[in-house]
Amino acid sequence: MTDTFTPPTRFAVPGRIAVGNGTAGHWQTATLTEIRRETPRAATFRFAVPGWAGHLPGQHLMLRLTAADGYTAQRQYSIASAPDDSGHIELTLDHVEGGEVSGWFHTEARPGDRVEVRGPLSGFFAWPGDRAALLIGAGSGVVPLMSMVRHHRTRGLSAPLRLLVSARSPEELIYAREYGAETTPVFTRTAPPGVPVGRMTAAHVASLLDAAPPGGWEAYVCGSNAFAEHASRQLVAAGQPVDRIRIERFG
Repeated sequence: MTDTFTPPTRFAVPGRIAVGNGTAGHWQTATLTEIRRETPRAATFRFAVPGWAGHLPGQHLMLRLTAADGYTAQRQYSIASAPDDSGHIELTLDHVEGGEVSGWFHTEARPGDRVEVRGPLSGFFAWPGDRAALLIGAGSGVVPLMSMVRHHRTRGLSAPLRLLVSARSPEELIYAREYGAETTPVFTRTAPPGVPVGRMTAAHVASLLDAAPPGGWEAYVCGSNAFAEHASRQLVAAGQPVDRIRIERFG
């Protein structure tokens, strides 16, 4: 991930979330408790982490696998679950071709397996729920944005929130069964009957900016390098202030 930020010692929004960083520097044991298939190539992995201090929607963590011979592999993953899921966290992973960590999760991991996690990390992309949020993601870039959507629903927050999400097809739309009126999907290769096919355009973004609440949106963009660049350009072209666009990218 890029666009990193050194977080303060404590995040707090009165009446909402208070997250201390006391355990962020320490590895904790996470026990896999559930695996849910999201798409043919993506699945959600739920972990019990008794010592988890909580997180802000949009934060990520470091995950470490250790083999029997002592070999270790570490990866950074966005957190998909809402902060209120006490003692548990969820990660949604694509099965990356040749990926040793994602490959292990998708082919070998079973409930009861243990890994190590450290976090939460970074506050740059975090959304505490106190401002109107326009979320734009593609593929697995929707993962940290779903944490925001889930937090918004769980807490019944009044701050307006909209999600614009891009996928190749309905079958590859991660979390498809969870989306509601706040979400507009865009399909780039195949789409349901009557739904146009194509890349996200300035028109998609402009319609949301035109409906901005007083004070405007804080925009959060997450996806591949190419998508993040494209979406950011569409936002700026449609009139979104550059200093109110937060970007998290991968690849």
